[in-house]
Amino acid sequence: MEQLDGLGMVWSHQDVAFEEGLTAARAWAAVHGHLLPPATAVWDGYPVGAWAKNQRYAARAADTNARRRDAGLLVPSSAGALTEARRAALEEIDPGWCPVWDTGWQRCFRLVQNLLQDGGVLPVVVGKVIVQGEDLGRWVAAQRLGWEQLLPAQQWLLENVLGIEPAEEAERPVRRTQDDMWALNLTAARQFHGREGHLRVPRKHAEHLEMEEGPGGRQGGAEGVVVVKLGMWLDNVRKRADRLTEQRRADLDQLGMRW
Repeated sequence: MEQLDGLGMVWSHQDVAFEEGLTAARAWAAVHGHLLPPATAVWDGYPVGAWAKNQRYAARAADTNARRRDAGLLVPSSAGALTEARRAALEEIDPGWCPVWDTGWQRCFRLVQNLLQDGGVLPVVVGKVIVQGEDLGRWVAAQRLGWEQLLPAQQWLLENVLGIEPAEEAERPVRRTQDDMWALNLTAARQFHGREGHLRVPRKHAEHLEMEEGPGGRQGGAEGVVVVKLGMWLDNVRKRADRLTEQRRADLDQLGMRW
């Protein structure tokens, strides 16, 4: 064996393939600050994103096998499961390389963490801080507004590592009722009719309404502007015309609605 090793003997092609991926992973992480590459990521011609994704699958297979053993259940096969030595090599690069939650969430978390560690401030404005293709301000806002959907461990990380707190009730978007939505769409229809003189709206047409309410009540677009997909709404109304109240039908008839 020593003589063959001296000649560069390859004993396991799988081990060689893993070492090639590990080399690319180390180089990628050294530049990007984490080992959470998108699946499409390539480093020096090597598909490091796909490789890392496969290693996460293997790690989860190993975890499943361990849980079955602990429960006294039979493990059908350990083929494809990540070995402890390989897991240790990956954790040496990035301890959070295989999160129990979505990899995209962990990537944004690490990017914000790296930003703060480098002396930056917490991004809170959408579209202002884009790192590695991720809008960090949008991500921070999404965590604050979707706090209840996060796991307790994620909430702990956001609070204690990044200093992010859940959004106050006053910051949350106003939820419109069905009657509110009908009134909004009808206002858009009246605006279109007043400008064009008819209600023959193309399906892809979107009407822009200037609204007086604050940012919490708008649906999208620029501040104080609500974008209403008027053509699509009218098509949907026609499909459920038999379920409309007499008043709603009358309101649209006044605008020359084509049923």
